[in-house]
Amino acid sequence: MQSVDVLVRGRGAVGSSLALSLAAQGLSVGMTGSPEAPRANDVRTYALNAASVALLGELKIWSSLPADAVSPVYDMIVCGDAAQGQPAGRLSFSAWRQGARELAVIVDAAELDAQLATALRFSPHVHSVAGDTPAALTALCEGRESAAREALGIEFKPRPYGHRAVAARLLADRAHQGVARQWFQPGGEVLALLPFEKPVPGASYGLVWSCAEARAMQLMGLPAADFERELNAATGAAAGELKLGSERASWPLALARADAVSGPGWVLLGDAAHIVHPLAGQGLNLGLGDVAALSRVLAGREAWRPLGDERLLRRYARERLAPTLAMGELTDALQRLFAHPSGAAQNLRNRGLDALDQLPPLKRWLTQRALGL
Repeated sequence: MQSVDVLVRGRGAVGSSLALSLAAQGLSVGMTGSPEAPRANDVRTYALNAASVALLGELKIWSSLPADAVSPVYDMIVCGDAAQGQPAGRLSFSAWRQGARELAVIVDAAELDAQLATALRFSPHVHSVAGDTPAALTALCEGRESAAREALGIEFKPRPYGHRAVAARLLADRAHQGVARQWFQPGGEVLALLPFEKPVPGASYGLVWSCAEARAMQLMGLPAADFERELNAATGAAAGELKLGSERASWPLALARADAVSGPGWVLLGDAAHIVHPLAGQGLNLGLGDVAALSRVLAGREAWRPLGDERLLRRYARERLAPTLAMGELTDALQRLFAHPSGAAQNLRNRGLDALDQLPPLKRWLTQRALGL
């Protein structure tokens, strides 16, 4: 059986990006499984930071995306809840004020997956192989349910939030102007509107509405008109009147981190290594950060050191420890703060948003972290 330098398990955005990045170094890359068929009515969107966009640019993927699959975010408005008669806190971010071209870019997940798949088909160093193909290094990018990670005995115990995300594409009766909006609501609900170009250019959004499981299942089961009524009541017409432009999708939310992300001859990347709450939109950014870090480590290895050397792979683990741990703790802390039902906690979080809005240096630091700078 012919061997490869690196065996990549998982054909999602993280696994595909890793295969292309390592192939660009001249390494032979094997990918297991068959290419995934396009998902029908895929409503997913990714919020990508500057570092992720740069990586996809290096892989020649970014320039191949259709114009209507990409929407820049120039401003973001975050609102607290106004329950119990208290005024809602408000925090705003502006790319112009931060000296950035954009705060993030919203990308059609299906289009990104399609362009990655096309690039893989034309890469001479990437091949579809069997799962038992010998390799100097095996990269596990199979997602949160990774069977190969479990076979290695790596501890990965998701801590469920008891919440689910509800996603859809929306149409608005006014232009989004590149403004993303987010509401923290009672009970830990987080509603995000991400400016998008489909179905209607300039007046569409990607919706991610995180709420308790019972509430999420209720929203999923509502007739379209009733769902839209709930949605418009929650957003208070801040983005105009919103209507569904797609089917709805839902998935459970949890926090998890593998107790080890590297070992002799193997590494974990993306959701196989860590999952975080989507309130900051950083899930795929963390995964692509893993890709960039591992690619740098392998490209910079000593000529005599093999790809699967345990000490070499520890460099990757050390580089990714701080950013992935910090993002997991930050999103978890925010979710718990806004989920706390007491009036004192509500007052604290609303005052905190207002106070942060008056601190430009701290806002600039937060923006740089979100941009991956």
